[in-house]
Amino acid sequence: MLVRVSYGTAVSLGLKRGKLMARPTTAYIMTYWPGKCSNDCAFCAQARTSKANLDRLSRVTWPVFELDEVVKALPRGKFGRLCLQTIDYPGMLDDVFVLLQAFKPLKLPVSVSITPVDKRVLEEFRELGVDYIGIGLDVSSERLFKAFKPDFEWEAMWDFAEMVVGVMGRGRGVVHLIVGLGETDRELVETFEKAYSIGVDVSLFAFTPLRGTRLENLKPPSLERYRKIQLARWLVEVGLADRIVFEGEGIRGFNLKGVDVPPSVFATHGCPACNRPYYNEKPGDEPYNFPLPPGKDYLMKCLASLDLP
Repeated sequence: MLVRVSYGTAVSLGLKRGKLMARPTTAYIMTYWPGKCSNDCAFCAQARTSKANLDRLSRVTWPVFELDEVVKALPRGKFGRLCLQTIDYPGMLDDVFVLLQAFKPLKLPVSVSITPVDKRVLEEFRELGVDYIGIGLDVSSERLFKAFKPDFEWEAMWDFAEMVVGVMGRGRGVVHLIVGLGETDRELVETFEKAYSIGVDVSLFAFTPLRGTRLENLKPPSLERYRKIQLARWLVEVGLADRIVFEGEGIRGFNLKGVDVPPSVFATHGCPACNRPYYNEKPGDEPYNFPLPPGKDYLMKCLASLDLP
């Protein structure tokens, strides 16, 4: 059986030779299918009408290996978690169960990012060591959702999120959201509030234009806007959404008086042990999501530009 492994994970396992500017602390693995995903998400290289390379997800390449080779190498990586990414194709769920059975002896906590499945499947995942579920809502605006994810329904995705909470527990579903698809800041914040109110966490991604996708000419968000959204997400999570100051549909700034903001606000936020190095940017660029929390000086510089007098 074949699987895809993210480039950074493959290097960490000794399956590829290369230099890493930041070592992944989670092993990222993806189901293998020789064709495109059956869905047609506008931003995705794997979409059924995409002309992008099949070996990509976001800007990361995912080389193919034999499953046995990967399982044998995984202990060398000293990972804190294994994250299984899926695309939709005939027999995908059967493949996921084979992979989870193969990973179980490793005794690593496992996250699965998957499109909506029924409660029975989630319960079987839990029995096989899955403790977190990634929920690909991706689009934070209901008005834009159908244009970018034509094969999915907005409400059905939220129903799935609630089901994940019921099976896995509060905080063990992680809604993935892409910043930069034309949504407003207010729409993002409202989606954060909805997610945390039902008991799921939120993981942010910066839109990455990929050649061959429908959105190849759309520009990524500015770092300035992304930092605002990262801070807004954290404020919603900790119950301080009232510190976000809007001007129309955009965030003007924040009232941070008396608020102790941790540097981790600007780092990758998702499942435990997930650091997702350089998923949205080239090595050498300032990361949208730092793989490790940035230093205090960087934090203070950012907060000074975002805090309102």
